[in-house]
Order: sequence, then C-alpha cells, then structure tokens
Amino acid sequence: MSTRGDLHDLRHHGDVELRDGAEGLIDLAVNVRTGTPPEWLRTRIAESMAGLAAYPDGRAARAAVAARHGLPVERVLLTAGAAEAFVLLARALPVRRPVVVHPQFTEPESALRDAGHTVGRVLLRMADGFRLDPGAVPEEADLVVVGNPTNPTSVLHPAEVIARLARPGRTLVVDEAFMDAVPGEPQSLAGRTDVPGLVVLRSLTKTWGLAGLRIGYVLAEPGTVAALERAQPLWPVSTPALAAAEACMSPDALAEAEHAACRTAVERAHLLAGLAEFEEVRAVEAAEGPFVLVRMARADAVRARLRTLGFAARRGDTFPGLGHEWLRLAVRDRTTTNRFLQALDQALTAVGT
Repeated sequence: MSTRGDLHDLRHHGDVELRDGAEGLIDLAVNVRTGTPPEWLRTRIAESMAGLAAYPDGRAARAAVAARHGLPVERVLLTAGAAEAFVLLARALPVRRPVVVHPQFTEPESALRDAGHTVGRVLLRMADGFRLDPGAVPEEADLVVVGNPTNPTSVLHPAEVIARLARPGRTLVVDEAFMDAVPGEPQSLAGRTDVPGLVVLRSLTKTWGLAGLRIGYVLAEPGTVAALERAQPLWPVSTPALAAAEACMSPDALAEAEHAACRTAVERAHLLAGLAEFEEVRAVEAAEGPFVLVRMARADAVRARLRTLGFAARRGDTFPGLGHEWLRLAVRDRTTTNRFLQALDQALTAVGT
C-alpha cells in the first residue's frame, strides 16, 4: 500500500477537456449521458422555479429516495452532488487511517487530503483486470473508499466481495455514481442494512444530465447520516435540485433509466468490438459502466490528434495507478462511435504507434 502524494493531478476531471478552445468537439471525456436532461425533467425543474422565494424543503425528495431504496428516511442524506458527500465524510467523521482503492475517481482522496488526512492507496492491477482484492486493504484502515462500477476502469465488483471489506469500527464508502447505468443494478449495496459501517453514495448527474444542478445522496446508518448532516451548511440542496431528485425516483423515471442502461450496454459492446480491431489498443474488456478504459502507446499524442479530428477523450494519467498510456472513452451512440473509430484509425496512423 502506498501513502505518498505523487504527481497525479487529482483535481483534473473530464470537463477540463471541454473548456477553452473545445468548441465543436464531440465529447467522449465526460460520462454524462447525451440528450439529457429529458424534456419532462426540464419541465419539472422549470416548474420548481415558482417556489424560489421559499427556503428549500428537502422532505419530499428525501422520502422519495428512501422509498426508492426501501430504506427509512433516517438513512438518507441529500447532497449537492456526490462530490459534496466526499467532503463531508472527510471532515465530519473521526478518520485516522483512510484508504482509497485506485484507480478510481480522485475526489475522495482530494477531499481527505484537504481535510488534513494522510491517505493510503491500494492500487489494483491491470494484470488482475483491475479486480478488487479485499485482502490488499490493510486491516487497520478505518475508512475505505471504493467505486462500483469503478471510474475509470468500468469494472463492476461483486457486491459480496465489497461487503467483505466491512469491519467493526470501519466506514466502508462505496461510490455508486454509475450504478444506475448498469442494467438491473445487480451488484448494488444501496438497499443493504446488514453491512456494518456501510456508506453508499449515489449521483443523479450522469444518467440524467444534471452536472450543473448538483444533486446526489448518501445512504448510511442513521448515526452517520446525522454526523454528515451536522457538517452541512443550512439548505445545502437547492429547490430545483430537490425537484429533480424527487422526479428521478418515480417509477417512470426508473424505467427510463433502466432502458437507457440497457441501450448503453449494447453501445458499449459495439465500441469494444471496434476497439478490438486495433492491434495497438487494449481495452479493459470487463467494462460494465458507460465508459471504457483503453491503453495504447503514445496515448497523449493520440489524444491530441483526436482533438484535431473533432473528439475529446479523457486522459488517464491523472488517476493513481495509471500512466500516460491510458485514455478513458465515454460510450456514445453507434453513429458517433463509428465516426470516432475512423478518427482513432487516423490518429494512430498519424502518430505512428
């Protein structure tokens, strides 16, 4: 296990690829579903604007989230996106030996470091398919963070393997920000109350296209929820975000999300099949999320060439455990994927990989 702070830019995220000078680029860097938010959700959010004079009241949204997961409301905390939840966990809990399982989303480690913690790292290996080995996590760790499915590897870990990380006196944080993009959510721990110290984080950003609205939630033991809530400012989630959260918990919305997840699985298989045609490219074939991780020589140069050809890809070297030979690609529709594969062919030829 490593505890060193290295040169990985933990604050780099995919949205950076779409900033200055990125007009007209097709976005493969950010894992937000295209064509979102849907019209019905935009309407619900717009209707909530009539109540902006009143302070936000999260009770209905909190109850809707609880009902969706079959939990009491005392186990639910609404947050301004999953990122806020990482900050709350880092600052509100009496953590002494936190460990983050990498490669994964870097905000948990950033939040812990910003709160003054020395963070241990468990690095999953490509040779093992980036699969989780519970035995690699030190027994003394009192907070463990793992993603499922993991960003950026797209690996979906079995729920029971993750549950084996639970210990008395340990907080087990499972980032399920992309779980609703997995058909049927078979490995979710969101509704479980039998795993001690379990904290599940969810985001509505990815499937519903709400990155600019900032809405997510925490599912945990009531004592943990209360501790995190005390660390929040008053009214942390806006009225429009609360309206969106409540709307996204409806049966029709859940059915739409499931349909989108099934469609993504088909499109991901098409992307992986196309990538397999390139001898220079190796993809993590166990991908189950709405993105895939690929390895190739001179990935930085390929990424730069792809930009000239109209595509923005996410660099992988900012993730601990990965290097400059990695890129993350969001799954898109078949037409976009076919155009990307043609551009990738041109980029690989141009840079001479």
